[in-house]
This record gives sequence, C-alpha cells and structure tokens, in this order.
Amino acid sequence: MSEGPAFYIYRDRAGEYRWRLLAANNEIVADSAEGYSSKQGCITAAQRVEQLVNDARLHLHDDT
Repeated sequence: MSEGPAFYIYRDRAGEYRWRLLAANNEIVADSAEGYSSKQGCITAAQRVEQLVNDARLHLHDDT
C-alpha cells in the first residue's frame, strides 16, 4: 500500500502514456481517459490535474 494518494504513469496496450490517481488503499479514483503520445505530455497533464484538485471546492446541487 502507498502512503497516500499518488499519480502513476503507465503505457497502455496501444503504447500511449496514461495516468491513474490511486488512493492510499490502491483504489483507482481517477484516470486520464485519454492516451498521450509522450511521457512528458502525460506527466504535464497529471500535474495540471494535481494543481486543479488542490484548488477545487465541493459544490452540492440540490435537485429536490
């Protein structure tokens, strides 16, 4: 088990790079949903998500 949430970069079957965000219990909580042709492009995308998450706020919408 990891010590906390972490991004993992890997290559898919098509040879493209993707990221996954894993919780401390190794459960996948988010993924890139698209492949990147370069490892650096994938890393940059994961870093953008990391920054956005740090600034994100929870907004609840009451549909009732």
